[in-house]
Amino acid sequence: MDDQLDAVVIGAGIVGLAVARALALRGRAVLVLERHALPAQETSSRNSGVIHSGIYYPASSLKARLCVAGRARLYEFMEHRGVAHRRCGKLIVAQEGQQRALELLQRQALQNGVTDLVALSGAGVRDYEPALRCAAGLWCPSTGIVDVHELAQALIADLEAAGGTIAYRTVVQSARVGTGAARLLCLGGDEPVEIESALLVNAAGLAAVELLRRFAGYPAPLLRTAWFAKGNYFSLAGAKPFRHLVYPMPDEAGLGIHATLDLDGATRFGPNVEWVDRPEYAVDPRKADEFYGSIRSYWPDLADGALQPGYAGVRPKLVGPGAKAADFVIEGPEVHGCAGLVNLLGIESPGLTSCLAIGEYVASLAGAVAENGTG
Repeated sequence: MDDQLDAVVIGAGIVGLAVARALALRGRAVLVLERHALPAQETSSRNSGVIHSGIYYPASSLKARLCVAGRARLYEFMEHRGVAHRRCGKLIVAQEGQQRALELLQRQALQNGVTDLVALSGAGVRDYEPALRCAAGLWCPSTGIVDVHELAQALIADLEAAGGTIAYRTVVQSARVGTGAARLLCLGGDEPVEIESALLVNAAGLAAVELLRRFAGYPAPLLRTAWFAKGNYFSLAGAKPFRHLVYPMPDEAGLGIHATLDLDGATRFGPNVEWVDRPEYAVDPRKADEFYGSIRSYWPDLADGALQPGYAGVRPKLVGPGAKAADFVIEGPEVHGCAGLVNLLGIESPGLTSCLAIGEYVASLAGAVAENGTG
């Protein structure tokens, strides 16, 4: 059975849904292919659920630009659509010897257009959160938290209202890309289905890099290695010690084991960084030992036995252990030469915050592709 479509998006995570929504709102007939039975089942729902300010990323990087733009759009969207969220603010805390790095972090934020940060002394931090121990800090009022599943449903509602559809339990086995429409072989029913689409967006998240190995016509020299950074989370039993998010200074692989909040105020800690060969989500209770030491560096009152295994997520990385963090990669035909193909690779944090800006970016890129007659 053959079907010819205008636009196919692979992946119904938050970013894939935002891209599909943006394309549909521009008049594209969009089909989203999702291998799971529900949306947002992988990276989207297995993270801290934080709306980031845009502090940490190199100036002019896609992460910086799309995070700052996306944060503003996301707050507006959530308020308009009634998506549960809270602009609770964040404290970044530095210990003795880290004050210079904290100053550099504030300069980085200013270069990225984050102008609402407030530098604090240790005593100033304790005015916000009396239980914290630190030498200095930054107050980030534009950071918040969101109900990811409500956000997914709001994006889906807009997509469907604009005529888009989602096919769940559908796996893309292979594709042929090149000078004409992309041709996909999909499994999801009793028999394989072949689909043709003028535009193909690979927003497959954890599978995006490896999926390209099954795209006949994609240039072999551009193939990458997928790296997976697992992050475990532990929940805090009983107490609700913080009103704001609390972050230590970042390290090379992430933002450190930080304290985040659910919308009901419950506290959880994470993620750590555990490099794995493939995505898996079991939380080893023994990892708590690592958490206690890290958390007590800024919250010394954490009691023994207070941490309980929560959940784990996996971040799709484009570089492995010890390497400098990579930027988002959003590549179109001008990079790989395949008509109508857009790849979203390494879309980790701040992908959630950036989702609407990423959607607009891809929709604009897809529009340019079509205007040039290559999509």
